[in-house]
Order: sequence, then structure tokens, then C-alpha cells
Amino acid sequence: MIHHVGLATDLYELTMAQSYLEHGKTGRAVFSLFVRKLPERRNFLVSAGLETLMGLLEKFRFGDTELRYLRSLGIFKDWFLDYLREYDPFRCQFYALPEGTIFFHNEPVLQVEGSLPDAQILETLVMNVIHFETLVASKAVRSYLVAGGKVLIDFGLRRSHSPLAGLLAARASYLAGFMGTSNLQAGMLYGIPVLGTMAHSFVMVFEDEEEAFRAFAESFPDRTVLLIDTYDTLEGAKKAIKLMKEGIKVVGVRIDSGDIAQLCWEVRDLLDREGFSHVKIVVSGGVDEEDIERWVSQNVPIDILGVGTKMVVSADAPYLDIAYKLVEYEGKPKFKLSPGKATFPYKRQIVREKEGGFFVKDRVIRYTEEGLVQKVRLPVPSLKEARERLMEQLSQLPPALRSLQKAQYPVEIE
Repeated sequence: MIHHVGLATDLYELTMAQSYLEHGKTGRAVFSLFVRKLPERRNFLVSAGLETLMGLLEKFRFGDTELRYLRSLGIFKDWFLDYLREYDPFRCQFYALPEGTIFFHNEPVLQVEGSLPDAQILETLVMNVIHFETLVASKAVRSYLVAGGKVLIDFGLRRSHSPLAGLLAARASYLAGFMGTSNLQAGMLYGIPVLGTMAHSFVMVFEDEEEAFRAFAESFPDRTVLLIDTYDTLEGAKKAIKLMKEGIKVVGVRIDSGDIAQLCWEVRDLLDREGFSHVKIVVSGGVDEEDIERWVSQNVPIDILGVGTKMVVSADAPYLDIAYKLVEYEGKPKFKLSPGKATFPYKRQIVREKEGGFFVKDRVIRYTEEGLVQKVRLPVPSLKEARERLMEQLSQLPPALRSLQKAQYPVEIE
């Protein structure tokens, strides 16, 4: 997934670690990963990426290749490179929200406890992995909440910020309620159902649209979904109907452009009038949760939605104000007082209060074993379990927080 994982970090993590060791700062430390403030258009966040992180930590080592590079920089001392050669991230202990847990601002998503140099070195990787999957899962779940039970598919790989980002976004969106992905790598690695149709290039390479449809149906007789908007959407629908009247099985038709709502109504009418009410309508093309909410409220006859670009880059909120801060050292509280960046001391726990089956308030307290934060033990719960956890918690979320409209939720920090 990532080569030379030990070097997937910032230079200053290692320079600080060397200086800590030189000056005897090796006591027990606790670092906390949290989001200072929710994005303007988010009512809550979804914890994601823990399984990915634990997998990467198993590879977070400094071997000959990594150490040779670090030595070439002329920055580090030989004894520190020897320390790195023996470095093992699992000398630290991890306390985290299980994946699929709903959380809010200033709540600990992950806490790392270990010697100060050991725990400091992990900052960059921890932030990077948890941030990205949490970002995408928190965006994707908004589509799930407004979809009204319609099938959602991740179509985002081609416009993700890298193949790795596309892979992890597929994972995060599946956790958040999507039913499948077009990403074959995600299908193989995570067991996510894979789905797909055809591109406009397939239609254009044939002499006419009908010939293209026939060819695809011949190649895939049991999973024929036809892209009907290459030239004229309604004419494309009529050609699909012609094939079906001849006995060719068509599972669905896809519309990727134009006035989606109007076209769906007209295509649905054509299909139903000819007795093909079982044929699904698939919609794609820049779809986001705002589109989905509008179409669902208008009862637009869409069965399946391909959601891509705006989800995998979290277009309306492309980053979280996430931080990894020292909160405890040698049993003493550590915190910042910087304006706008103040932090809270000590390892912490989240206690969630409920009334009538719904969340009503979170309290963030000094750590005890009872609460949402759990000590991480390997193997961590599976992606399927994380998805089930989120579905259960969404059912307990106050209706106002399930909306795309901004709502507040009380978090008390003791």
C-alpha cells in the first residue's frame, strides 16, 4: 500500500525524538488525536481508518534502506539510528473510538500512550490515516442519510487524489452505508461488492448506439446496464427498449448528464409503458448529497446513484481541523493556551448520555474504562462490524443531526 512506511513521516518527528533522547525526556507520554471544530456543514463525524492505521503500523519500521537514507541527510547521530533500527510502534498502547463511532468536536478519536520519543514519532502517520478516512466517511454518510434507501455506489477512483486515496475512500464510503464500488482493488482487499457499466467511449466506437448496446449485452448477458445519454437520452432509452422487446435482458439504464430529474421521469415513463418497470435507472455525474436530497424530495424515479468526485475529495469541506497533541507527561497535565488552539489535558474518555433511545449529550472526562474509547487490541473489528456499528448509531442520532442543515450537539469537557 505504502512503501518505506517508516519514512511516511515529517522530519521534525525524528529530530524531536533524537533531542528527547539526548536530554533524558523519555517518560510516559499521552498524545491525543481530536478535531478542534466541526466543519461548517457537518453536524457530526464518523471515526474511520483505525484498521488501516494498525495495518500500516505493523510495517512501520526502519530497515537498512530507510537508515541509509537518514544517514545520508547528515542530521542524525549513529546512536539514534540504532534506536530507530529497534523501533517498534507497538511499544505504545492505543486507545481509540472503534471505527464507525459517531463523534463530535474536541473528543479523543485516538490516544497514543508510550515513551515520549516513541509516541511522538507516530504523529504524522496517525493524523494522516485517521484524518482521510474520517473525512470521507463523514462526507459519504450525508448521502446515505438522505438517499431514502436508494442504492449508493462509489464511483470516485478516477478523480481521487491518488490510487491510494481512491482505495481508502471506497473503504470509508462502504463503512458509511454505500452498497458497492467501481474500484476493483477495494473489492479484492476489503470484500466490497464491485459494480460498473460502460463509458461513452464504448458507445462511440461502434457505428451506431444500437450496435454498441447489442455488443455489450452479448458480452455480459446477465449484467447489462446501458449508458443511454451519449447522444440523445430518450432515443437511447428507446433503443434499449427495442433490444428488450427482442428478448435481450437489460438490468438497467444509466444517465450521466443533462436535466437528470426530467430525464429520469421521461425514461421511467417509456420503460413502464412498454412493460419494463423492473429495469433500474442509474444516475451518475457529479452527484452529491444536495442533489440526492432534492431528487428524493421530488420523488424522482432513481434506483441507484453513482457518487464520485465530490465525495472522495469531500468537496465542501476538504479537510478537518485535526490535531495530535501532548496531553500528559509523567502523569502531569500538558495543554496549550494558544488563542484558537487551546487543548485539554490528560488521557480522556467519552461518556454519551441518551434519552428515549437518542443521543442527548456527550461528556469528555478523565480516562476510565467505561465509555466509548476502548483500548485497541489486534485484530481490530472488521469493516463489516464498523459498518454495523455506524448503522446502529445513526438510528440513535437526533433527527436534527441527521439533516443536511446545521445543528448543534452539546459536548461538555470536564
